[in-house]
Amino acid sequence: MPRSRSLLLPLQAFAVAALLGGCDGAISTLQAPSAHVPSASSKKHSPGLGVVLTSQGGQIYGFDIDQSGSDGVLATAANVETFDENSGKITKSFPKKTPSGTSYGADGIFTGDVALITRYVVPKGKIYAKRFYDVMSPVTSGKFTGTWTPPLKDIQVEQAGPNQTAGDTAIFAIELKNQDVPELIVSNVAKNTFGKVIGLNPSGFSLGDQPQLGQDTETDQAVIASSPDGGRVGGEAPVNLLIDMKSGQQIEFNGLNNGPYGSGFVNGLAVDSATGIAATTTELNAQVEFYNLAKKTGTAVQLPCTGDASQSLSGSGVANDSTNGLFLVTEQYYCNGSQGSAIVVYDESGNLVETITGFTFFVGEGAPVINPSERMGWVFGPGVSQLQQFFY
Repeated sequence: MPRSRSLLLPLQAFAVAALLGGCDGAISTLQAPSAHVPSASSKKHSPGLGVVLTSQGGQIYGFDIDQSGSDGVLATAANVETFDENSGKITKSFPKKTPSGTSYGADGIFTGDVALITRYVVPKGKIYAKRFYDVMSPVTSGKFTGTWTPPLKDIQVEQAGPNQTAGDTAIFAIELKNQDVPELIVSNVAKNTFGKVIGLNPSGFSLGDQPQLGQDTETDQAVIASSPDGGRVGGEAPVNLLIDMKSGQQIEFNGLNNGPYGSGFVNGLAVDSATGIAATTTELNAQVEFYNLAKKTGTAVQLPCTGDASQSLSGSGVANDSTNGLFLVTEQYYCNGSQGSAIVVYDESGNLVETITGFTFFVGEGAPVINPSERMGWVFGPGVSQLQQFFY
């Protein structure tokens, strides 16, 4: 996800990645989340909420943090701001005066502390924005240092990576003046170089199917999970798609489809490149699925205080902490909302590690962005112009 973005981008609703229809069947196993005794290393932290950051420019349209540093970036309609991810203090803000018809969206931070920013410019007398892509290399420069010039014209970047370790990043985009045809662009954002542009089947990668994008940097694959029939009640199983970023080869296998109404939409996806394990959340059954991508098999667990028809209590975004072998799931109404919103933390076998409560999330909360070495992260909220720090 950008990494993480707010619900509406300026001038266009925000959407996510996508994917093709399925074929091979995954092992459909449901296991109850068991209590997990944290390891000695994980006892060193104190889970809970930290500081709240309030932007200077208003509602936030995307943000990310450097996973191995201390800086972050966010975008508003009026400006781009950098911040210290430890203190939550705004460090720089630009431009001093927003050019007429211009607004901004943050797409993410990539390898080398390089941020990609979408700059929307509405020409005088027009109503639709043109998109320009600027980079901050590094983020700490506090300014645009160059441009990103994709080989496809007039595209909207929907999701990227996440990737802060490998040179090439998988970027999902749509062609705005070509019926929103979906494409996967392989690019080294820092160097403004490009590998393959991989066309995706519009019937399986429609934004209406709510596809989600991840990246396995060890196997050099893009990973996409989607609902091929638009999340229909009692519909088809989700599909998981593996795309070789060098050859463009695509391999599909069915996801899990548990519960009386099936899985419905895939709400979130994250991949651990070190283990080849991916985790998804699904809409109609409030479950979290864990897939072995090499074996193309999966198991599922039920979120706390839910049943397999608890649509309103389903999880949303997913983040992976490969360093500590964890997946972090955002849930808007934890235990029927009795404890506010929450981040539910699992190990990669689906064991419940801990739950951090007291958040105030928006509908469709994106994945947290995290710094694994600090066991710290950030999410949207509690207000539209705010970010919430947390520890896990």
